[in-house]
Amino acid sequence: MEMSTRVLEQLPDKIDYQSTVKILSEDHSPLKIVLLQEIERYNLLLDVIRASLISLQKGIKGLVVMSADLEEIFRCILEARVPTQWQKMYPSLKPLAAWTRDLVQRVDQLAKWAQSAHAPSIFWMSGFSFPTGFLTAVMQTTARTTKISIDRLIWDFEVMKVEDNYLQTPKDGVYVKGLFLEGAGWDKKNACLIEAEPMQLEIAMPTILFRPAENKKKTMATEEDRERKTDIYSCPVYYFPNRAGGFGHPSFVVEVNLKTPHFLNSHWVKRGSALLMNLDR
Repeated sequence: MEMSTRVLEQLPDKIDYQSTVKILSEDHSPLKIVLLQEIERYNLLLDVIRASLISLQKGIKGLVVMSADLEEIFRCILEARVPTQWQKMYPSLKPLAAWTRDLVQRVDQLAKWAQSAHAPSIFWMSGFSFPTGFLTAVMQTTARTTKISIDRLIWDFEVMKVEDNYLQTPKDGVYVKGLFLEGAGWDKKNACLIEAEPMQLEIAMPTILFRPAENKKKTMATEEDRERKTDIYSCPVYYFPNRAGGFGHPSFVVEVNLKTPHFLNSHWVKRGSALLMNLDR
């Protein structure tokens, strides 16, 4: 009972969807659609959580019959786990307390965006329930601006060497923060992969510029071409530590090219080096 009350008290308010639509009425960018879709999803999730916790409290008091779903939620809360019913929108391996704090931060990012009517200068992509939709919108924005067909655009990446407070909104693309590097270390000065420190499971990566660029090659690179380019590691990005996916959601999101002047890219493949959007704690 006490734990359910604590979660209820920590839940943020829903974002006013209709007000956001009015505020952004003059904004016709693809990112506006992303914001509105994310608001809808998180508002629905907040409704589900509130309704289930209120029903659970009534069930504990004997005011309603404890259904199988309520019993499952009750067990999860006792064990500090996130109920399966709450994870249908996005997967997570975090314990309940950490998951709740994370949810508050996710809603806060969207609320600030909606209130200001301006996209953030740096995006916490990990806070989106559908990050591939966000990346597609960034591609669409560049395609509209440059008049280049979206199927001719590829990603160009640049890991920042300066702190976030020195960054300004990029002319093309978006800054993305909050990624974690697993299975490798990072040389901030030279912006390249290095060996991880002993007992170091993962490290927080600097902000990365995701910039759509025209693919001027006539044909797509073959596997042999990629093998020759040994100074670049195409690092997979996963939504959460379970790389195979879970709860009906795939985990793989995109590949980010990282410089590796000291090791062949095959070295990092064998290490299983990857970028994680969310941790399990």
